[in-house]
Amino acid sequence: MPDDGRILNLTESAARRIAELRRAESNDALMLRIAVSGGGCSGFQYGFSFDDKVNGDDLTFRRDDVTVVVDDTSLDLLAGAEIDYVEELIGASFQVKNPNASSSCGCGTSFAL
Repeated sequence: MPDDGRILNLTESAARRIAELRRAESNDALMLRIAVSGGGCSGFQYGFSFDDKVNGDDLTFRRDDVTVVVDDTSLDLLAGAEIDYVEELIGASFQVKNPNASSSCGCGTSFAL
């Protein structure tokens, strides 16, 4: 966790789903990596992947027995955000509630500042 006040919150539902996915991959070292890149219909887009290493510019956040990894630049755009896992009739997905976003697209994977 960074010591500069930038935080990322992970809900219990998201932590539980990450743990389930790790078990399915039979690799307890996997961490959820969240990155922000340019693109998408609103200017920036969220990317989710699994990684088993922490790079020099990464920051880590833990909840229960899972870890989320975010690079320093992405964290500037995600500071204060909440990562949730939501199951609905139309599907299930990780969702980002980002207080830094001024708008987001309908699918929730891209946002504008």
